[in-house]
Formats: sequence, C-alpha cells, structure tokens
Amino acid sequence: MSRLDDHCWSCSCAPRVETKHSSSGANWLASKAEEMMSIITSVLSNAYGSLHDVRTANLIRRGVVLFTVGVFLALVLNLLQIQRHVTLFPEEVMTTVFSSAWWIPPCCGTGAAVVGLLYPCLDSHLGEPHKFKREWASVMRCIAVFVGINHASVKLDFVNNMQLSLTLAALSLGLWWTFDRSRSGFGLGITTAFLATVITQLLVYNGVYQYTSPDFLYVRSWLPCIFFSGGVTVGNIGRQLAMGCVEKPHND
Repeated sequence: MSRLDDHCWSCSCAPRVETKHSSSGANWLASKAEEMMSIITSVLSNAYGSLHDVRTANLIRRGVVLFTVGVFLALVLNLLQIQRHVTLFPEEVMTTVFSSAWWIPPCCGTGAAVVGLLYPCLDSHLGEPHKFKREWASVMRCIAVFVGINHASVKLDFVNNMQLSLTLAALSLGLWWTFDRSRSGFGLGITTAFLATVITQLLVYNGVYQYTSPDFLYVRSWLPCIFFSGGVTVGNIGRQLAMGCVEKPHND
C-alpha cells in the first residue's frame, strides 16, 4: 500500500518539476534576448551618432569651403566693377580691404554656401544624381568661364545695354549647357538670379550703392545673367565637394 502511495506521489509531482524547469528556461531565454536587444540597440545608436557626426562635419567643411570661394570671387569681381565705374559706393564705405564695402564679401560668401549646399541636396531629393563632367578640371574651367563672363560685362562695349545683356544671357546659358545640363541646376540658377536681382534692386533703391546707366529699374539688365552663371558655378563646386565626401578617389 505504501509503495502505491509513493508511486502516486512521485507521478503527481513530476509535472510540477517539469513545469518549474520549463518556466525557468523560458525566463532565462527572455532575459538573454532582452540583453541582446539592448546591446544591438546600443550599437546601432552609437553607429547612428557617429554617422550623424561625420555628416555634420562634412556639411560644415563644405560650407566653409563654399563660403571662402564666394568671398574670394566677390572681392575680385566687385573690385573689377568698381574700377570700371559700373558700381558706385559712397566714399565713407570705400576705406576697407580692396576698396570694397565690407558687407559684400560675407554676403556673397553666405549666398555661395547656401546655393552650393542646396544643389546636391536637390539632386538627392529629385533622385537625379548629377554625373555630367564630375571632375575638378571641369569645375575649374567653369569658374574660369564665369570670371570671363563677369569680365566681359564690364569690358565689352556695345551700342546699348540690351545687346550686351543678350550676349551675356547666351554665354550664361552656354555655361550651364557645357558644365551642368540638369533641370535642378537650371531651376536653382533661375531662382538664384531672381532672388539676387530683387535684393540688389532693394539695396540700390535704399541708396546703399548705385549702378551707372541703369536700364532695368535700378540696375543693369545683364545683372541676372551674372547671378545665373554664378549660381551654376557655385552649384558645380558644391556638387564636386559632395561627391568627394562619398566617393573614394581613384586613379585613371
């Protein structure tokens, strides 16, 4: 009788022991899974933070380069226009470096940084990566043509400003076709030309400076062409800098 009782007792306790072991195993697996998930989350967050820091550093570096280029071009090209008496400034603001108003270089540098950073961002947003003539030699040629267009705007003598404006418009479109040929580049060039011309009109209207022989409200009619070609040039620089951040250099 006692053997039967012992057998029944052992049979009734066996499922409880197995249940206890299985529940402890499930808890162990759950704790390990939670630990692994926490490790993976930590690694991913650290990787995202590092990637974000790298992208931010690249963005700042590109912005500084574009700002420097804009300041340099503004000093050189504005000095050329002042020497040819295309633009006139009050005498009290002509005592700074390169005989130019102090606010022109930083304003042009800021505009160059904004436009140069917008070009690759718009290409990425439209899903149209720009790969036409993506090399520094092409970018340098584009800068040279842009400087030449500016030089022509103050050196060439035409019967009237309209003929000069049409010539510079053709040269600016030729610059875009030769070094860009993208819809985003054309659209941003037009937008840059429009906004810059409106700002310049307001500055001249408020007496900050003036243009000699204005024929387009308060400015010269060829000024939008200069802004358009400048936007395309700075955009090409910005694209090339962006490509340098994501692609490794290769030898031909």
